Amino acid sequence: MQITIEIPDDIAHQLANTPDQLSRRALESLVVEAYRHRQISTAQVQRLLNLSSRLATDAFLKTYEAYLPYTVADLEQDLQAIDQAITQQ
Repeated sequence: MQITIEIPDDIAHQLANTPDQLSRRALESLVVEAYRHRQISTAQVQRLLNLSSRLATDAFLKTYEAYLPYTVADLEQDLQAIDQAITQQ
């Protein structure tokens, strides 16, 4: 799908040097917001942006500080799972 948006030329030049850069920045912004709202997965971020690996995807998301919420309850659940795995060995 192709999407077109209208931006005044003076503002477009402030946002990016070339139309390709502006298109990429718009796509990245859309992807980051969709990821933050849990509308797309990490694998989909990688696919949409044609990133080379999971590590590249994680690095991209880190630059935008796009982290999924990780609560204290999540941490406690992970710690319990680790404890169980250790005691079962």
